Amino acid sequence: MFSLPRLLLALLVVLSLPAQANWHLDGESSRLSFVSSKNGDTAEVHRFLVLHGKVDRKGAAELQIEMDSNSSSVPLRDERMRKELFEFSKFPEAKVNAQIDLRPINDLANGAQVELRLPLTVSLHGKQHSYSALLLATRLDERRFQVVTLEPLMLRADDFDLLPGLATLRKLAGLKSISPSVPVAAVLIFTAR
Repeated sequence: MFSLPRLLLALLVVLSLPAQANWHLDGESSRLSFVSSKNGDTAEVHRFLVLHGKVDRKGAAELQIEMDSNSSSVPLRDERMRKELFEFSKFPEAKVNAQIDLRPINDLANGAQVELRLPLTVSLHGKQHSYSALLLATRLDERRFQVVTLEPLMLRADDFDLLPGLATLRKLAGLKSISPSVPVAAVLIFTAR
């Protein structure tokens, strides 16, 4: 027979599961995008279609971006960016790493939000650069939370040795200029496992 103390203990274990679980990125529901500008007056939206990520029990967060999954809805542009700018055959992925204090997120009621100022490191094209990101974490339900950028991260091509690739793209497309800075925005959904 199942006793009341055992039932309460089992219930406490189940309720504490999300706080003790690893959180895994739902790549289908998540989005990472950036805006490029050319010739000083034309802006285009790009996104990466394949993302992987997790946050472990200690708050170590990692997002992996497959560089050959960039999509701007112009296949020739996408192929040139993969080959000439990202050099995805040498650098197949980019990474974002951060250390998160999970207590404020785990303590949220469903539907509640908390702003986080978080140092993070972007590894791209063999280089690393650190940023201070302003994020909004929302507890969606007992097993899911969402993290969005409240301010886009401004990535500069020269921080990641991407200026030669930009020059090649500019020549191939016959452009006067391509901005060396891009704003990057994210909507990330994590699920407890």
